[in-house]
Order: sequence, then C-alpha cells, then structure tokens
Amino acid sequence: MLRIGAAQVDITPKAGIQLAGNVGVHRPAQVVSDPLFSKALVLECERRKACFITLDLCIATKQYCDEIRRVAAEKFGFDFQGVMVHSLQIHSAPSLGHFMLSEDFEGIPLESDWLRGGDERYNQFAVKRILESIRLANEALEPVQVGVGSGVEGRMAFNRRAVKRDGTVMMPWFWDPRNRPLGFTEILYLEGPMDPELGIMCFRTDTMRFPAMIVNYTCHPVVVYGKDDHGRVVSADWPGALAEELRKTYGADCVLVFNGACGNINPWNPFDPDYRSDHLLMGRTLAETAKRVVEKMVFREEAVLDWKSKVLKIPVRKVDDRALEEARRILENHPEPVWIDAEHTRVDGKWYDAALLWSMHLIRQREPELGYEVQVFRIGDAAFVSLPGEPFVEGGLRIKMASPAGSTYIVHCTNQYVGYIPTMEAFKRGGHEVKWSRLVPEALDLIVEAAINLLNEVFSN
Repeated sequence: MLRIGAAQVDITPKAGIQLAGNVGVHRPAQVVSDPLFSKALVLECERRKACFITLDLCIATKQYCDEIRRVAAEKFGFDFQGVMVHSLQIHSAPSLGHFMLSEDFEGIPLESDWLRGGDERYNQFAVKRILESIRLANEALEPVQVGVGSGVEGRMAFNRRAVKRDGTVMMPWFWDPRNRPLGFTEILYLEGPMDPELGIMCFRTDTMRFPAMIVNYTCHPVVVYGKDDHGRVVSADWPGALAEELRKTYGADCVLVFNGACGNINPWNPFDPDYRSDHLLMGRTLAETAKRVVEKMVFREEAVLDWKSKVLKIPVRKVDDRALEEARRILENHPEPVWIDAEHTRVDGKWYDAALLWSMHLIRQREPELGYEVQVFRIGDAAFVSLPGEPFVEGGLRIKMASPAGSTYIVHCTNQYVGYIPTMEAFKRGGHEVKWSRLVPEALDLIVEAAINLLNEVFSN
C-alpha cells in the first residue's frame, strides 16, 4: 500500500530581497500579493521512499538543490536520486542561488551582487524552511488511494516564439499595449506548439480526505511580472492561484503544482487585442478544468513506486568568436557594470549582454561538459519526468508520445539550472532563448532519448 505525507512552509522573502526573472534590473521586494511556499510530498511503498519538493521560486541552483537532497537523504532515509527539487520559475519571486553570471566572472561589486541573479541574504533562510517542509511531510505519512486523470485547457498558454516576416523570431510582449501594433503587423505565425494537457494526481484517504494533490501544466509563470511596472511585487503567480483554488474546493492539505516543458511557452495571448493578464483568472480557469477531471476520477489502492535517474554529459555551447571578441572589448573598456541611472538599479544592456556571454565562455573553459540529470518517477501507471533547465515544449511532447506509461507528466527546472534547451530548428532562427542557451543545439534530442529510455526501464515490469 502507498503511504504519503505532505506539508507546506512559507518561504516568502523579507522586504528588500532581490526578485529574480529580469535581466540587469534591481528588484527589491516591496509588497506581497500572495505568499510563496515550499511544498513537500513524501511517498512510501514497500519500504522505499521518494520525495517531491516544489518551490514558489524562480530558480534553484545545483549547489542548493544538492544540499537539500543530501540533507533529506541523511535525515529522513531517502535515496539521493529519489528526491526531486522543482522550481516553478516564478518571475515574481527570488532565486535560490546565483544563476545569471558565473562564479568565475569578476568585476561585480559586492553591493551589486544581485546582478548575478540571486540574493545571498535569502538562501539559508529558504533552505531551512524547505528542509522543515520535508520533515513535516515525512512525519505525516498515512495510507492513501491514488487517482490520476488529465484534462485539456488550451486558452491559457501560447508558444512565445513568433516568426516575423523576415524569418526571424520575436517574443510577443502583448501585455504592453505599446507593442501591439508592431506585433500584429510583423508576426506571421507562432513557431511551434504548446501543451494543453492539465494532469492531476489525487491522494485520498478512506475518509475521502485529500491530504495532497499534484497538478501539472505547462506555462511560464510571468503573469504578475508582466503587469508589474516596477517588478517588486511578490507573488506565486498562476501556480499559487491554481493551488489555492483547489485547496479551498477540496480542503486539500497541500496542492503541488508541477510546471512542464515551458521554455518557449508564455501566458500572453498573441492573437487577442483585448487580452489582459490576470493570474487569478488563470488559476480559476485551470482549477475549473481540474475539478471536472477529479469528479470522474477512479481511485485505486494498489500502487507501484519506483524511480531511476541518469546523468548525461552534454557539451557546453561555444560562444561565437566574433560575439566573444566584442564582449571582451566591452569588458576591457568597462570592467565594472555600466549603469544607466544614478541610483545603480539598472545596468546598461550592452554591458550586461557582454558579461553574460563572457560568463558562458568561462563556464565552458571550466567545465566543457555539463552533468545533466534526468529523473523518471513511477507512481502506479503514471510517470513524472524531471528535466533540469528550460526545455522547449516540443521535447516534452515527444517524451509523452513515446512513453509506455498510462499518463506522463513533464517537470522542468529540477535539481539544477542549465538555461534554455531549444530545438535544433529553433537555433536557425535565433531569438531570446537561443541567445542564452548554454548547451549545444543537439542537447534536447539527447535529453529526450535518455528520458524515453529511462521510462522504458521503469515500466518494463
């Protein structure tokens, strides 16, 4: 029989902590729209235990994910490979660790350390709270039945790579009305698909109480970020709104939202001139779809719990020689940040682009191949595929189509951060995601192949 325990602990930052998700902009937290949580789900079957942790954060780096997984294994009896740390990639939240500029990059003054992507003042506070959520979940184990189902919701997420008339790609920033005329005249079509599947796994006791639910959807949580002119509002965005709606409806102790392969998926409708961002509306809409699935769900007592992981060695992408030489020239002339305001809250875009390119070069020099961990978890006839970084949705769809599982759900930004993982075709057009991709163009194909192989191994019995 499967036993589970779930818990959530508040990880909302204090005032002044840097919010991640923007480039070269100081975003000290000023007001809380809704709180951020660390949510832990512990699963136990036949003396084996696994743990899922979801974080209402932008990014969690390998350093801190490894620390959380190691301490969880030592204190609570998990296998290291059986612990998954998932950051929802919320752009109105802090990160756990620096993820923008390499630790090898010099020239950042201590008072401007937020340019690296994180805020050192937040890290240990968050780690302590995250470990507390695992402890509470581990102490709450109880027998459950499992129900699994999926719905379709295609109105909330869109492929964000818009192909223009000249064949290049732009990101439609349609939450800003000033950009709409340009967007509608320049865009011919969207480069790729989105993933409309809304997956739900419910855990039910014999008294029909829901101690935990898992909901899986694929979309960047940038709704609040897109409306926040100053970028200083703390919010769990649509995942927080979705979780709260389901918690109120079913009295669930804990609702964990897993974000899918959303590297090229945004919530901004590029074809609706009257579109308005609203994370609460998005949460309610997704919750209504989830409710229709739950009402028809069949619950079973028997469950298989298993997992496997594999670490791939993927080459780090070489920066174009001309671009690297230009970055070198800029940084030699300006070894420290070039600011565009007297308060030092916004760095010059060309300087920061040069810093990011040079940082990628330093990463490749130090570590020509990156260790990339693919995890596959099996719960009954359902699978969760854990993928670090921001893979494009095409990769997630390919894994789902080839999976032997009855239901397969993709979870991105797990256990480490490796940047965007575009398709090989996307590299031909360039764009924001390609520009900052750290891995070679064939990375997504290697990852998809490894995930499918692991799924076949886990479901071979």
